[in-house]
Amino acid sequence: MTDTRNQNGLMLSDRTLGEWLEYWAQETPDREYIVYSDRDLRFTWKDFNKRVDNMAKGLLAIGVQKGYHVGLWATNVPDWLTFLYACAKIGAVCITVNTSYKQHELEYLVENSDMHTLCIIDGTFDGDYVQMTYNMLPELKTCQRGHLKSERFPHMKNVIYIGHEKHRGMYNTAEILLLGNNVGDAVLEKAKSEVNCHDVVNMQYTSGTTGFPKGVMLSHHNIANNGYLAGEHMRFTQNDKLCVCVPLFHCFGVVLATMNCLTHGCTQVMIEKFDPLLTLASIHKERCTALYGVPTMFISELNHPMFDMFDLTSLRTGIMAGSLCPIELMRKVSEKMHLKITSVYGLTESSPGMTHTRIDDSADVRYTTVGRPFEFTEVKVLDPQTNTECPPGVQGEMCCRGYLIMKGYYKNEEATKEAVDENGFLHSGDLGIMDENGNFQITGRIKDMIIRGGENIYPREIEEFLYKMPGIKDVQVAGVPSEKYGEAVGAFIILHEGVTMKAEDVQDFCRGQIARYKIPKYVFFLDAFPMTGSGKIQKYKLREMSLELCKKQGIEVI
Repeated sequence: MTDTRNQNGLMLSDRTLGEWLEYWAQETPDREYIVYSDRDLRFTWKDFNKRVDNMAKGLLAIGVQKGYHVGLWATNVPDWLTFLYACAKIGAVCITVNTSYKQHELEYLVENSDMHTLCIIDGTFDGDYVQMTYNMLPELKTCQRGHLKSERFPHMKNVIYIGHEKHRGMYNTAEILLLGNNVGDAVLEKAKSEVNCHDVVNMQYTSGTTGFPKGVMLSHHNIANNGYLAGEHMRFTQNDKLCVCVPLFHCFGVVLATMNCLTHGCTQVMIEKFDPLLTLASIHKERCTALYGVPTMFISELNHPMFDMFDLTSLRTGIMAGSLCPIELMRKVSEKMHLKITSVYGLTESSPGMTHTRIDDSADVRYTTVGRPFEFTEVKVLDPQTNTECPPGVQGEMCCRGYLIMKGYYKNEEATKEAVDENGFLHSGDLGIMDENGNFQITGRIKDMIIRGGENIYPREIEEFLYKMPGIKDVQVAGVPSEKYGEAVGAFIILHEGVTMKAEDVQDFCRGQIARYKIPKYVFFLDAFPMTGSGKIQKYKLREMSLELCKKQGIEVI
């Protein structure tokens, strides 16, 4: 621990993720760390740490070294965390890949990140990861494992299949563990000794207003401390059991959930892929004390026809975040699920938590605000025009400074300088207000970002893709209000003269190329866009127009 201690006795830690894991493996070796209730799969801290060491040595055996980039493209499978910590112990960077990604997005990320090794599962219900990997790396079909030479992706050397099946040109998990058995412990110890808490350990890709995803570089120090402080706000101890149904590739899952458990020595009850029934059953069976989720997850749990069959009285707290949280929903969750729900605000670039309501806050504060700053963090509302601090009650841009700020965007100094100013403040692009008590409210977004059920969608990325569709002259993408998801994706299109097109044509063009959640739910064909006097397109007017356009066309908005 560092000497920095705040008035509540909290400190920032200098431990790496590997050191945290080893700490609990020694302190509480026989306590359960990871549990999959649906298959009764259970790892103690000691057993899991041993598996991680073996995996780490296996990665070293196939040439992964400090600073190398290892992609992890999987749902919350049992070995997701094994690979994360194995990378952390040897100083490799774990790149979390969105499970909804399609071919175009996968290839962009692999190329941009200089990925050395990619770990994959079979896929999800609408994506075959194995086939997409072969499409990207056809050389796998003819090369020996570990000897991949790709002309387009020169850094890529290995693909690991997470499971027991064998695929041409790929290692599988069992083989990596077996290779690890043949590597001496001294080799691992040497690799571990070279890892520093300020090294990058995780890279997450997030889009920007340019439409091109950027790799956010986060250190051990960034994410371990953010998870630790989030847990402190909810009074976590070793006796807690957190039900993790949010995806691990998001900051919500890998930091607020996983790092919380890692730094408090508590149990992580995993849901491989969100299912409301499985979530409720896991809470009931394991007597979980905490639950996280985005608003749509809580809605589906509350409205499940079997909700009343489960005993949820073991729950005491949790986090609802990922998008704006409806006050009435937070109230219902607290009442019907017996927990004091809290809310975290932040972004990937802030590791992610910037502000958090505390478990001891009044219900009104927890329902209507995103709380006050994390410890060791400055949060200011700055005037977007003058960069001066706004007084309480005056809207401005949410900005923060402290240990939680990312190391930067990978290979993109220009974008990093745009996001973090010369005073070290990260600019969120979100509008907010601080009240007289120091609690913050999020009031809107400077950026045109769409938040659909907790997923951040950046219009420019979809616009750039749709411009490639023959017949489209111009396109703008904006959010359409949705009761179910908060916002849905709307595409507003101007066609070339003489061209006819249906909404289904646009949606079909997107399928298999961009993630399902980015495919426009609503497609409108216009003659012109609303403009300002200076010729700028007014996206907020498109959003305002969308519901009226749906009404005219007889489209039901959900």
